[in-house]
Parts: sequence; structure tokens; C-alpha cells
Amino acid sequence: MVADQRRAEILTSLTAIEAEKGVCILFACESGSRGWGFASPDSDYDVRFLYVHPLPWYLRVRPQRDVIEQPITGDLDINGWELRKALGLLGKGNATLIEWLDSPIVYRADAVFLQRLRALAESVYQPERAFHHYVHMARDNYRDFLTRERVRLKKYLYVLRPLLATLWIEQDRGPVPMRFETLVETLIDAPKLRAAIDQLLVIKRSVGEAEVGAPLPLLNAFINRELTRLASVAPPLARPVDEAALDQLLLDTLLGPG
Repeated sequence: MVADQRRAEILTSLTAIEAEKGVCILFACESGSRGWGFASPDSDYDVRFLYVHPLPWYLRVRPQRDVIEQPITGDLDINGWELRKALGLLGKGNATLIEWLDSPIVYRADAVFLQRLRALAESVYQPERAFHHYVHMARDNYRDFLTRERVRLKKYLYVLRPLLATLWIEQDRGPVPMRFETLVETLIDAPKLRAAIDQLLVIKRSVGEAEVGAPLPLLNAFINRELTRLASVAPPLARPVDEAALDQLLLDTLLGPG
């Protein structure tokens, strides 16, 4: 989890962003390895947030910048998406935003807004697009990081997580949960494979991000087998999206109650 002092620093940064940019932050969470549950001692804090501008910002002729990206300072990486941008991406099946909404570490949230957004995310969930997103991520990360004589051990988790997310979708289990251990507990029942993943988590949580070692044959065999099999698996069918519900949430958030 996040130490009280570090949480206070993050909250102070969010408040400063609101004042500097003239926005209202509706939701802020931890993404990346801390949200997935396998942070190393030196992992960054990957803070992601959703925000809105005052109404006049939305009534301009020219499109305005719809992200806020702060310079990385130390181990703090903080940036956010404007709400209209976020809802547009959600309607297209953006898997990253769905992960944020399931983060176990929430720094700030408008409770009513978050409840509505989570319900909306489930209703517009696009398993076909999520399937493609995760299987391509797993395949690319495996090719880029795990086919060498020496590998950064943390990269196994950056292959295993999207691979297990793909299996979750293949089994029609709904939106993919953010926590890696939920995926493992649900999908991995082979004792030796489970033990190898558990040991990998122990290593990742106790050493630095750059820890290097020899490839892990059992994990490589599992990854190769599943990626080969998934190449011939048809993704779930596309689903229609009710964009009116996305529009309504944006309107209600901007205009407020009544």
C-alpha cells in the first residue's frame, strides 16, 4: 500500500494541479506495478486522474488540450485525462481506463461520480477490443524482453499479466481486474506453475526494478504455449455501445445536480 506521508504528498500535488490548471479532479488512483500489486522497493508512484474544466472550456470553437502531464519528479509520475476524452476512450473499449477504475489504491474520488462511471464502464465494456489489447501486449513484451540469455525478471510480470488478462476475457469473466494476484488465483491451478509465479512475485517485491537473471523455463514454456494457442482463438464478438449514456454522464457532471 502507500505510506501516509507519501499519500499526503500525492494529495498535495493533486490539489496544486487543480489550482494551477483551474480544473476539478474527480478521481485519482495508483496505476502500474503498485496498482497491480507487485511493486519493487524502488517502483515509481504512477498516479492517474480524471478531471473536468469549468463549463466555458467546453464551449470553445477550437479543441483544447485534453491531458495534464506533470514532469516526473523523483519517483512520482502523475498525469490525467480530461473527462470528455476519457469517456470517448471508454466508449471505444479502452482497457487502461477500466483498470484504473478497479485500482485498489484510490487517492481521491467523487463517490457519486465514481459509482456511475464504474457502472457505465461495465455496461459499455468491449471484450473484443480488450482481448486484442492484452494479447498484443503480451506477445510484444515477450518478444522484446524475454527472448535473451539474460532478462530483467520484472518483465515476466509484464508478459504474464496481459496474458492472464487475455485468458480472463477468453473465459468470458467480464472486465479484467487490476490486481495480478486475482488473475493468478482464478486462472492458474497447476501447482508448479503457481509456485513459480509466487516465487517471481517474492523476487519482484524484494529487489530493485533492474534485477537481472537467467530465463525461467517453466514460465517461458507456459507463455509460449498460451501465445501459440491464442493465435488461433477467435476474440469475443463486438458489442454495441450506448453513447447516450456517456453523453449523459458528461452533461450531469458538468452541470451538477438539478
